[in-house]
Amino acid sequence: MTGATARERTGAAVPAPGPGAPRVMRADARRNHGRLLAEARSAFAAHGTDASLEDVARRAGVGIGTLYRHFPNRHALMSAVFEEAVGELLARSRELLDAPQPCTALVQWLREIVTHASEYRGLARALMSAARDEGSHLARCSGPMREAGAALLLRAQESGAVRPDVSIGDLLQLTNAIALAAEETANDPALADRLLNLTLRGLKP
Repeated sequence: MTGATARERTGAAVPAPGPGAPRVMRADARRNHGRLLAEARSAFAAHGTDASLEDVARRAGVGIGTLYRHFPNRHALMSAVFEEAVGELLARSRELLDAPQPCTALVQWLREIVTHASEYRGLARALMSAARDEGSHLARCSGPMREAGAALLLRAQESGAVRPDVSIGDLLQLTNAIALAAEETANDPALADRLLNLTLRGLKP
C-alpha cells in the first residue's frame, strides 16, 4: 500500500457546500480523478477487472485512500471506466432502431456487446453479477443497457421475427454468458459467433 498523506488518512477536505448546492470538484481532485480512470482503463484492459487497485493508485501518482474517496469500491471504478463503452453501445442501439431487419439489428447489437466485453477480462462476469444486485454501482451501467435492448427486442418481436416470451433480462444474461465463454476459450475466436447464431435460432417463433 502506498503512503497516504495526513489528509488522505484523516479524510479532511474543504468544507462541504450548503444544502442543495452542487458539489464542485477541485482542480487537483479533477486531475486525480482523470488519472485514476486512465490508469484503471489500462490496467483492466491488460490484466482484467481483478487488477490491483493499489497498482492503479500508484501509477496514477496518488495514495489508495485517494482512489477510494473517488471510487468507494471496485464496482464503482469499473462503472466509471465502462461508461464510455456503454455510451457507444447506447448510441449504436439508437442507430439500429432504424435498421430494415429488426431481428438482424438486435443480434448485431448483442454481437457488439460481446466485442466490448472482450476488451476487459472479467467484465462479462461482473455484468452478470450486477444484474442480480440492482444496488451495485455497476448496475447503473446495466440499467440503460436493458432499456436500449428492450427497445430493439420489442421491435423484433413486433415484426414477428422473435418469440413474444423472450425477455431482455434473459437475453442480456445469455449474451454476457456467451462473452464469458468466449473469454474462457481464447483459442476459439469463432465461438462467440457460433453461440450467437444458436441464440438467434432460439429466438425465432
